[in-house]
Amino acid sequence: MSLKVAEDAQGAWAVLQVSGEMDLVTSPAVRQHVHDAVADGRRSIVLDLSEVLFCDSSGVGVLIAARRLMRSCQGRLRLILPAQGAVDGSHVNRVLAALGVRRLFEVYPDLHTAVDEGAAPLTA
Repeated sequence: MSLKVAEDAQGAWAVLQVSGEMDLVTSPAVRQHVHDAVADGRRSIVLDLSEVLFCDSSGVGVLIAARRLMRSCQGRLRLILPAQGAVDGSHVNRVLAALGVRRLFEVYPDLHTAVDEGAAPLTA
């Protein structure tokens, strides 16, 4: 399985739609897309991870690094991790929760909610 990252924009938000597997080989592509968005002046990024079927520690490391990067440039990072997605529930959500880092991220169930400035994130 490979990884695909599609870029889109929703108002002020750069949306990176990630699908496939985030592992040691593929997760650097996500990191590069986040860095490219920041280099292009984007300070509000949504990572749609609803179609990620697998995420290992390398993928988690990329998410934590993206959070750190966005905080360092006074930006915002939101994740889409739906309760149902990637076949039978968000694999990434389960991995982040198991590692105890889920609370570090602003998580939303879908794109519409993630780009809504007034929407509250899901609780961990």
